[in-house]
Amino acid sequence: MSFTVESIKAQEDECVLPSFDSNVAWELGNIIRTNCKQKFTRPVVVYIAHANSSQLLFFATSGPGTLPDNMHWVKRKEAVVLRWGQSTMRMRLAMTEPGKSVQQSLKDKFEMSDPSIYGCHGGGFPIKVKGVEGLVGVIVVSGLAQEDDHAVIVEGIKEYLAKTQ
Repeated sequence: MSFTVESIKAQEDECVLPSFDSNVAWELGNIIRTNCKQKFTRPVVVYIAHANSSQLLFFATSGPGTLPDNMHWVKRKEAVVLRWGQSTMRMRLAMTEPGKSVQQSLKDKFEMSDPSIYGCHGGGFPIKVKGVEGLVGVIVVSGLAQEDDHAVIVEGIKEYLAKTQ
């Protein structure tokens, strides 16, 4: 699939949950983890937290072999979703400028002295609930190619929604 800002925005609009609590986080996390184990040999971290408090609701690896670097990426991706309320893949596409790194684009556009706390790489996704303004949570996957990190989250949310409707 070819990603565009518009196609990612459409995914975000489609992936709105009817509700969200620790039970939903558990179900979503398990769906994503299971899909990662079935589709990929590389280990990943699956992380789901509340947006307002960063309270951790789900954390698991898909298998042995993740590294401390995965959590570094998780926190950087989470920071993007929490600050801008959109997926890290959409933010990456929006910040891509010819001749500039994404980090330099962030630094220039938002006048940041240190954009390194943000990771505009696929794999961070906002959790939104129908009828609720703003974010209620964030899902992050780290360990695959950024397109796969993003896609496995979207597929997991769609699978969850299909079960609940």
